[in-house]
Amino acid sequence: MWEFTLLSQSCYKVFLIEISIERIYGELFLHGTVVRTSLFCLLFPPAVGDGRQGYPEEAPYDEEAAAPAPKKRRLAAGERYVPPPRKLKAGVSFSAEHFAETSYYFEGGLRKVRPYYYDFRTYCKGRWVGRSLLHVFSTEFRAQPLAFYRAAARAGRLRLNEEPVRDLDVVLKNNDFLRNTVHRHEPPVTAQPIQILAEDDEVVVVDKPSSLPVHPCGRFRHNTVIFILGKEHNLKELHTIHRLDRMTSGVLMFAKTVEVSKRIDEQVRERQLEKEYVCRVVGEFPEHEVVCEEPILVVSYKVGVCRVDPKGKPCKTIFQRLSYNGKTSVVKCLPRTGRTHQIRVHLQYLGYPIVNDPIYNMEAWGPEKGKGGKIGKTDEELLKALVEEHRSKQSLDVLGISEEDLNTNAENQDSELGSCENKSGQTGENCSEEKDPLCVECKTSRRDPSPKELVMYLHALRYKGAEFDYCSKMPEWAMEDWEE
Repeated sequence: MWEFTLLSQSCYKVFLIEISIERIYGELFLHGTVVRTSLFCLLFPPAVGDGRQGYPEEAPYDEEAAAPAPKKRRLAAGERYVPPPRKLKAGVSFSAEHFAETSYYFEGGLRKVRPYYYDFRTYCKGRWVGRSLLHVFSTEFRAQPLAFYRAAARAGRLRLNEEPVRDLDVVLKNNDFLRNTVHRHEPPVTAQPIQILAEDDEVVVVDKPSSLPVHPCGRFRHNTVIFILGKEHNLKELHTIHRLDRMTSGVLMFAKTVEVSKRIDEQVRERQLEKEYVCRVVGEFPEHEVVCEEPILVVSYKVGVCRVDPKGKPCKTIFQRLSYNGKTSVVKCLPRTGRTHQIRVHLQYLGYPIVNDPIYNMEAWGPEKGKGGKIGKTDEELLKALVEEHRSKQSLDVLGISEEDLNTNAENQDSELGSCENKSGQTGENCSEEKDPLCVECKTSRRDPSPKELVMYLHALRYKGAEFDYCSKMPEWAMEDWEE
């Protein structure tokens, strides 16, 4: 039996869970792709507008607590000792060491992160037991050729129970602890600063810029709200109350204590919270109130795509037009449920997609761009078309994915566990000062997105509860006389 304390959307809950440790820790540490689905997201599904489902936020992790215990007994000749796993400490959050892993620099209206070395860690999964590392690499981690893993072993970047891996033919045992050091690159985000709207002893409320994830997820770690607040505003150990899509801007609220988090969570359960969004959509939206109650189904957690489908989850959004400039309309949105991409999917279904939505206003959806649920493609064909459309525009980063993510075996999209050590020692103003000989990203030339590409016209304008009411300024693009 293992005891874990997990952070829900607003409170800590303790569970006694009889489960193999391998089901909690991830698989994708081996090639550096950061794609996670953990016990955290299985027990606590994402809240309304929570980024790309299937790329959940990074759970707090403590290296000392999770590392294997030191060897304490003599081994027989040829015997390989496997230490028992240690349980995680409860409530450990990101520390000064995590924030110091790397630093930011600003260029061309973008906030960039200097590449850094990062340790991915995992315990041996059940199906790996009795198989060699070489076999696991060749069958489940095909994003890189075997030569890459051999080179990583020679460079001392692969460790088994904290010992360098000398032979990839080593057979894995239950509770084996593996570590892989990679050279990590993060996509740029807009350089727009995070504005603090309110702060007291209980909460912090910010105006989140578009393109920033709330928590570490996918390829993002330092370019996230949590890390920027910790590094630049000394706001640490914050408790997430609600979340926003990475491309959605607006009011975002954090609790400073577990008690406050629990109190607001009670309001969530009793449906006392009100959320109000504004967006700019294509065409002349109807003047009268429009209610959409179409169920929404997740098409792909990996790419982050949903659509209306009878087999989806029930949801409801109320829309009211605020203005129309002859080409596009500003619409107020009141979500009554909290499904992933709910506002964006409902607007697409109604035939009024958000003007610059990088997913739901694309040609890949067909001539009518998904209006009325008419797509004319299978889910697989739709995903392929979306990826190809962004690939042709060199804008995969706008989706928050890379070519390496797309090449990863889908079977391995289970989870990723990340604690890290910064070994790069970078001090310069750009990432060209240190090239890692094993890093694919270092050898790849990518086009930076423009700041304009990183802004989507969907903004969380207001967040209201029984004891609070926080509101941001109306975005410039939402003004009645605004023209692009």
